[in-house]
Amino acid sequence: MVGADGIEPLSAARPEDEDDCGILHIDMDAFFASVEELEHPEVRGGPVIVGGTGPRGVVSSANYLARTFGVHSAMPMVRALRLCPDAVVFPPDGAAYRQVSEAVMDVFRSVTPEVEPLSLDEAFLDVSGARRRLGGAVRIAEHIRGRVRAEQRLTCSVGIASTKFTAKLASTRCKPDGLLLVPTRNVTPFLEPMPVGALAGVGEKTERSLARLGLRTVGDVARVPRDTLRAELGRALGEQLADLSRGRDPRPVVPTSPDKSIGAEETFPSDVDDPAAIRRELLRLSEKTARRLRASGQVGRTVVVKLRRADFTTVTRSRTLPDPTDVARDISAVARDLYAAAGMDRVRLRLVGVRIEGVMPASEAHHQPTLDEPERGWREAERVMDAVAERFGSGALRPASLAEPRDDEE
Repeated sequence: MVGADGIEPLSAARPEDEDDCGILHIDMDAFFASVEELEHPEVRGGPVIVGGTGPRGVVSSANYLARTFGVHSAMPMVRALRLCPDAVVFPPDGAAYRQVSEAVMDVFRSVTPEVEPLSLDEAFLDVSGARRRLGGAVRIAEHIRGRVRAEQRLTCSVGIASTKFTAKLASTRCKPDGLLLVPTRNVTPFLEPMPVGALAGVGEKTERSLARLGLRTVGDVARVPRDTLRAELGRALGEQLADLSRGRDPRPVVPTSPDKSIGAEETFPSDVDDPAAIRRELLRLSEKTARRLRASGQVGRTVVVKLRRADFTTVTRSRTLPDPTDVARDISAVARDLYAAAGMDRVRLRLVGVRIEGVMPASEAHHQPTLDEPERGWREAERVMDAVAERFGSGALRPASLAEPRDDEE
């Protein structure tokens, strides 16, 4: 049953409701603040604000606890701290946010190449072409949410609909850490009660113009003749609002070129200085990176290792391979060599990462085989592992060195 707000429980959705709902809008939850909480776990459980701290500083992001005090983005920092004096404030760390954003977008692109980023923390995806491989849109959304949570320890909210406009409103409605499908049959009751400000293109001036016509909800706008809207707002905006208020949005998802690197990283629950444990983690991250490369149909040439000390200083080392690869064995061998060459044996590390740069489509890569290279080797073996993981889960088959020891083996 559809509620008064036009939202139907996901459990009540029919299988056919997903048939034409191939567009996802994914929005990371309090992204900047969430990244800071990962980097500074001691602040978890309290209000966190990201933004400038000078006299003209403004809020860039606030976690959900800070928002309960009335703090929101674009608010002057002075006012935010009056509302929430106990908040911990961090200056924006653009490099850290971009790095996490790249990892999240890699997850999206491993599902579909049809990804249109809107900013560091949100994107549209068209998953129509991924359904045969991964299932319906809801299942794909849950898959993405699970990977983002497992790999980046962050949450995101996902709206699913047949249009970009409705999908974006749906993700906003289900925040934080939610998922909302708006079937085409429910678009009208979903949109009608919303304020006119929910319509793209409606700012303060346009809102005042609509209020003069007695139009305060999206449903009010939908019931007005197009000619009236065109006469009041101009032809282009009038047409746009007439379409959006009726749930019509022909805009396709327009993919942008993917970043030229793919990788993964891990922040340890506590600092680690055991070289064996660090090498094991580098192997696991190499496996994850190679899997992402193969899922996206790409290979890369330059292996980059990121090592962050307990004092937050970060060291990166890289090496370019003779041939592009998507094989974890090749990547992990270089990653471990780079760690050894960094001279950080017994240095306490809080984070390690592995990335492949110089990424290109596998179809465009040239590989020169050696005389002793077998016809079928590690690449084929790892593709078998991919197939097993897709069917039975990522932990079903993995290298022996990553297997957990049995009690009688400890």
